[in-house]
Amino acid sequence: MTTQTDGAVSREALKSRLEPLGDAWRLRAPALEPMLAEIVEGFHRWRDAPDTRKTHLFGGRYENIYIAREHIPALGPVLDTAVAAAAAISGVREPLRVGFWFNAMAPGQGTTLHTHDDDDEVLSGVFYVTAPEESGDLLLGAVGAQKAVAPIESAFVFFSPTLPHAVGENRSGGLRLSIGMNFGVDREAE
Repeated sequence: MTTQTDGAVSREALKSRLEPLGDAWRLRAPALEPMLAEIVEGFHRWRDAPDTRKTHLFGGRYENIYIAREHIPALGPVLDTAVAAAAAISGVREPLRVGFWFNAMAPGQGTTLHTHDDDDEVLSGVFYVTAPEESGDLLLGAVGAQKAVAPIESAFVFFSPTLPHAVGENRSGGLRLSIGMNFGVDREAE
């Protein structure tokens, strides 16, 4: 799904809250915590709906589940914050668009090493909706030189779309639910 924002969240205000993580940045967003329950409920309601698209079937699990933004209104503030942060990090002055998908990992599941540099992405990111302890670190970089970043609920991690990354095995007893994102220049707004 692709969406754009009008920049309602201040880019400058976000810059000071970005935590550098080597080749990545973390943004904790406690103001989004009240939306998490609605996002989880909406995910479970819409994940098997006829208009929900699923891709990247590995190990019996679809890694990418595309639910329309309008089905889950609580996604709006999350995606608006993400676009503002992506603009602040990337320095891109043109309006950005965001493509997003859900990644649901049950215990025992992980995500294989990959990149997001298929099109014209300027930045990639993830937002953690549920992240039980030991539910799988984000592994940034090539095998043998990976940096492990523990997921934190209602926090984002942003990184270059060319940076190889994977997700370690979910060793918790619960679901790890995240929203993956790619950001690019919104050519229709130009």
